[in-house]
Parts: sequence; structure tokens; C-alpha cells
Amino acid sequence: MKRLFIQTVLAVAALSALGVAQAQEKTIKFATQNPKGHPIVVGLEKFKEIVEAKSAGKIKVNLFPGGALGSDQVNVAALQGGTLEMVSMNSGILANQVKEFAIFDFPFMFGSGAEADAVLDGVFGKKMHALLNDKGLIGLSYFELGFRQITNSKRPITKVEDLEGLKLRVIPNPINVDWVKALGANPTPLPFPEVYSALDQKAIDGQENPESVIAANKFFEVQKHLVISNHQYNPQSVLISKKFWDGLTPAQQKLIAQSALEASKYQRTQARGAVASALDTLKKNGIQVTSFSEVELAKLRDKLRPVTAKYGVTVGQDLVKELQGDLEKARSDLKKK
Repeated sequence: MKRLFIQTVLAVAALSALGVAQAQEKTIKFATQNPKGHPIVVGLEKFKEIVEAKSAGKIKVNLFPGGALGSDQVNVAALQGGTLEMVSMNSGILANQVKEFAIFDFPFMFGSGAEADAVLDGVFGKKMHALLNDKGLIGLSYFELGFRQITNSKRPITKVEDLEGLKLRVIPNPINVDWVKALGANPTPLPFPEVYSALDQKAIDGQENPESVIAANKFFEVQKHLVISNHQYNPQSVLISKKFWDGLTPAQQKLIAQSALEASKYQRTQARGAVASALDTLKKNGIQVTSFSEVELAKLRDKLRPVTAKYGVTVGQDLVKELQGDLEKARSDLKKK
């Protein structure tokens, strides 16, 4: 009888331990608009590798590149509802949730990737992500999409005036609509998954994205001209659903947060290394590449200053001053290196 009792206790304990182990196992669906092979997806793959290794397979990460789970807007709603665990998206898109995020779409804000790293990995970047908590989103780190360039199917662009009248797709938020208007072009807000089809059907003349995005999505099949403008720098926020996050143990939260930071450092290195090869791919596939002279770049900056001033009021002048102060410090520190 005593032996039976002991066996029963051991069996219950074993089942209980199995239940705890199973409860601790988690699966993360991680989505992005970028296709497989793109530097952003390389970041997702590195995150998956790190998390699954550190958790000994108890946390699984399933990747959904290429907009497989819908547009950025759909993904944000899914994060907030807890039906999607993670996503990487342009930080500026989050202005639809928290108005201050429009600051990440300010034209000519960052001068280099190193400047961006210093600001985003510092107090400012953490402060911005903290603003998302009340929206059901947790910001873990920043990937890099890069500096944006303008393409079109109609004509080469060598002067700012050459952009006038072009129908350009923009990320669906107000600041991007306004800067295109400021150049005399016609903005067309579209979710990213619709861009290739719109270009192919001539519903729009062009779009603007970093070289890696243009190459990875084969926009060279439906575009003829690219001008190196570097008019915006895009950080990409790595986000996790607060509903999912709150269900994790502190140890799991720490593991995932550290993995996101590690993956971000790796991803940025890969993204920067891919720019030259992406540009080469575009040229080999028939894209004609032009650049703005220093005079034309100065003219471009002048035309976009009123847009920055307008949205400086929207996001708050104190926030703008804080970012500018952090940028000045970053530039000073980088000069010393």
C-alpha cells in the first residue's frame, strides 16, 4: 500500500512537472513586410537563432516575411489583440498610435548610421519605445531599414524640379504626404504590399525606399530611374505584443529582450554591408542611377524645412530639442573616435 502511494505521488509529480514544462514553452510569430533575403529578414532570422538557442528550444520563433500576415496596420492591430506576438516595422508608422513617432520621419534628421545608433540605443530611443506601452506594444530594439531614395518610371531626376508632378507612393501617414507635396509631387499613401502592383499598373509613377528594399522587391522590373537623395533615415522598431509579454516569466522577458538587442546589432551591420550590392543589382537590372549635386541637395533641404517645422509643433518642441541635443552629442563623440 505504501509503495502504491509513493508511486502515485511520483506519477502526479511527473505529470505536474510535464505540465509546468509545457506551460513554459512559448511560440512567437514574428512578421515583417520585407521579403526573405532582405536585411530586415536577416535580423529576424538572427533573433530566431539566438532565442531558440538561449531557451534550449523552449521558445520557438516562426517567421512570416513578405507581408504574409497583412499590412503594418493589420499587424499592429494583431499585436494589440494578442493574436500576433512580434513585428518589425518602420518606427515612423507608429505615429498613427503615438504622435511623437512622426519625429522618426523628419527629413534629413540623421546624417549617418552611426549617429542613429547612438541616439536609438540611448536614452532617446528607449524613451520613445516606452511611449508605446499604453498602446499594448512593447518596443525591444531598433533594426535598420536605411536611407531612402526615390525611384520613378518617367524620367531621370537630377534637379529638385524634376520631381514636380510625379505621383509617388508614400508610407500612409501625414508627414510623408506633406513632404511629397512640398516638392510639388503628388503623394499616394499605400500599404507596402500594394506598391509593386500599383507601379506595374501605372497607378503611380514612383516610390521611395532604401536600395535594399527596391532590389529585394524587384522594383527594377517596374521602375527605370533612381536618384540618390538620402532624404530620410528609417529605423525599424522591433515590437512585441504587451499581452504576450505580460504572460512571460521575468527570465523569459530578459532572454527575449537581450536577444532582440543582439539581433539588432547584427542586423545593422548586415544592412549597411548590403547597400552597395543592392545598388549594383539595380544597375545590372536596368535602373539608371543619378545623384543630386550639393546645390540641389541644399535646395531639397530648404523645401522640406517647413514640413519639419510643422511637425515639430505636432510632436512637441521639447522632444525635437532633446533629439537635436542627442544628435549633437553623438556627432561630437563620433569626431573624437
